[in-house]
Amino acid sequence: MKPLTRFLTLLTLPLTLMLSPPSLLPAHAAGKFFTQQEFDTLHAEGKTIIVHVHADWCGICKAQDVEVNAAMNAPAFKDVVFFEVNFDSQRKAVKFFNSKVQSVLIIFKQGKEIDRTVAIRDPGELQTFLRQALP
Repeated sequence: MKPLTRFLTLLTLPLTLMLSPPSLLPAHAAGKFFTQQEFDTLHAEGKTIIVHVHADWCGICKAQDVEVNAAMNAPAFKDVVFFEVNFDSQRKAVKFFNSKVQSVLIIFKQGKEIDRTVAIRDPGELQTFLRQALP
């Protein structure tokens, strides 16, 4: 792509996204907005929690959103709490979860971290990973 064409594309992209109908925009996993207090309470209660360290600009995060959304809306996951940590604006939480990058998924069960994954986008792998949160 020529530099001028690329520049114009990048310049008009925000306007294009603002004017696009929601059905044409990529799915975004909208788990609970992470708060340390709510996480600590649920974690102490032994609730099953999935944390997604997410960045809106991250292509891998957007690919993960499809499977995370499916899990959030599936009856089997009704007792699982989904938190989203914003990689850019919640730096303290990112550090708390010892995450150096975005696109991290972490599962907590019975007060313990049981697994985490970084940057997987394959739907089958994501589904297998998320199912670890099920009883």
